[in-house]
Amino acid sequence: MRKSITLSLILSAALGVSALAFAGGPGGPGFGPDSHGHRGEEGMAFRGLNLTDAQKTQIKQIMQQSFASLKTQGQAVRQQREAFEALSPSASNYQSAAASLAQAEATFTSARITARAAVTAQIYNSVLTGAQQSQYTTQKTALEARMAQWQQFKAEHPLPASASSAQ
Repeated sequence: MRKSITLSLILSAALGVSALAFAGGPGGPGFGPDSHGHRGEEGMAFRGLNLTDAQKTQIKQIMQQSFASLKTQGQAVRQQREAFEALSPSASNYQSAAASLAQAEATFTSARITARAAVTAQIYNSVLTGAQQSQYTTQKTALEARMAQWQQFKAEHPLPASASSAQ
């Protein structure tokens, strides 16, 4: 039973992923609108909506534009992270570099989340038909219900202490 719930949650999570979730981190392997991962051109959030080729092209263009707008900021944060990781904990500027990196990461995370929401809203409002919007909403609601079921199941069936400390 636990395996079937886990499998269904994994599949439903893949279905409900936000349009830009898979493009969230500029630069890393498997990220971005041109990655050749399992996500497909239009993103998992819009699967099952019977998108036309024109809609898929529009969605891809919207996502590429958003990704490009965050790329420079993402590269700067990555360089800052690499510089911090190269520092020795005994370096005089170690704490200030950590604080600076934390602020840069927070700003970038905020920008990514805002961009993801803007992309999803733009696709929802300007690309999807009324019927596709309804189906998207239905799929999202179903995913939320399955996630709630999963959280309840996990609460009712906690892992043994030795297994949970290993994770």
